[in-house]
Amino acid sequence: MGALKLYGMRSAYDEIMGVAIKRQHEPPKIVGDLLSAEIAEKQARSIKYQLTIAKLPLAKDIEDFDFTGTPVNEPLIRDLAGGTFVADQRNVVLVGGTGTGKSHLAIAIARALIRNGARGRFFNVVDLVNRLETERPSVNGPASSATPR
Repeated sequence: MGALKLYGMRSAYDEIMGVAIKRQHEPPKIVGDLLSAEIAEKQARSIKYQLTIAKLPLAKDIEDFDFTGTPVNEPLIRDLAGGTFVADQRNVVLVGGTGTGKSHLAIAIARALIRNGARGRFFNVVDLVNRLETERPSVNGPASSATPR
């Protein structure tokens, strides 16, 4: 299993075989359980990888946000975390003053979407503008110097 990189199967093998022997499972059931363990491990590894490349600055979740005493629309935020706006190819812009929870909610929504199979990337505005500036072609075209001969 290790040579085939079936790490989920390998880690679950002893437990699955112990239960299978005890309950006298048929071979197709055992193979199915091993495959399920492999699929679950691959999904978990994929989510972990996607969370890493998203470069989220903190680990924030919607459950950690205190909606009491804020004008934030909790049902709307929970709906956004469901990802329908992504499926509809729509944008979301969070607007508010300093300390209103925009970053917390953006990170929480991104984490929820990544857990459901989407991909994302976190940028703060300053870094995004700097990145766009470095990738933008010059208005006058590339600089060149010509020496007459």
